[in-house]
Amino acid sequence: KPSSTPADPCVKLHADQGIILSYPSPFRRLIGRLLYLTNTRPDIGFVVQQLSQFVSCPREPHMQQAMRILKYLKNAPGFGLFYPSNTTLKIQAFSDSDWETCATTRRSVTGYCVFLGKSLITWKSKKQTTVSRSSSEAEYRALACELQWLQYLFQDLHISVPTPYTTFCDSQSSIQIAKNPTFHERTKHIEVDCHITRQKIQDGLIKLLHVPSTSQLADVFTKSLYPNPFNIAISKLGLHNIHAHLERGIRNRMIISSFYTYLVIAVSCF
Repeated sequence: KPSSTPADPCVKLHADQGIILSYPSPFRRLIGRLLYLTNTRPDIGFVVQQLSQFVSCPREPHMQQAMRILKYLKNAPGFGLFYPSNTTLKIQAFSDSDWETCATTRRSVTGYCVFLGKSLITWKSKKQTTVSRSSSEAEYRALACELQWLQYLFQDLHISVPTPYTTFCDSQSSIQIAKNPTFHERTKHIEVDCHITRQKIQDGLIKLLHVPSTSQLADVFTKSLYPNPFNIAISKLGLHNIHAHLERGIRNRMIISSFYTYLVIAVSCF
């Protein structure tokens, strides 16, 4: 049975819960193939990143979650990224993090996506290397994405892309920390790790703007969402179903066929 989302928001995966798989090779091969698929399917990036942590000792709940991804892929196998030819050369980035996502290590998950015009060109879902003491710290760490690397790439390709690159974040406290020229007592522990974001703001490379949590596209890369917000988010990422017109045609023919069947039954009753 197809699934509408790749992961259940109510299910948390643990490294020490569930029966250990007696034959883990199929799970490892499946995760390897799904990791390769994330190059064109960013909608499964978060859940595949979560499952890749358990390849050394997979358990039954991990295999069940991997099978749910396959059910989701079966629901819309024609999904893929669409790149329009008339896009503008303008960089927009969405950065987010989910505090203490990992139930085992209590580390936060960082997610970001970068658009060139309307085209999604880079994205990532990654567990942070250190434990954040607050949600603001986790959000602030997420701001230091690869915009600097993109600027170097554009220079090598002799492409002129205007700066600053607009970066949307849904945490007001993280934006204030990035703009505040003086660290105070509550933020001294992140001064060494996260000063790069402030430096890029001062250099004019990044421009931070606040975005409501309901419009934060990077949520797809940091947590499991329910069907409605998930479908809205992936539609804004530029994912389109190339089989949509065929599915609509088949559905319309089924509706017409059912209508004529009911009409024949109704006429025969009289």
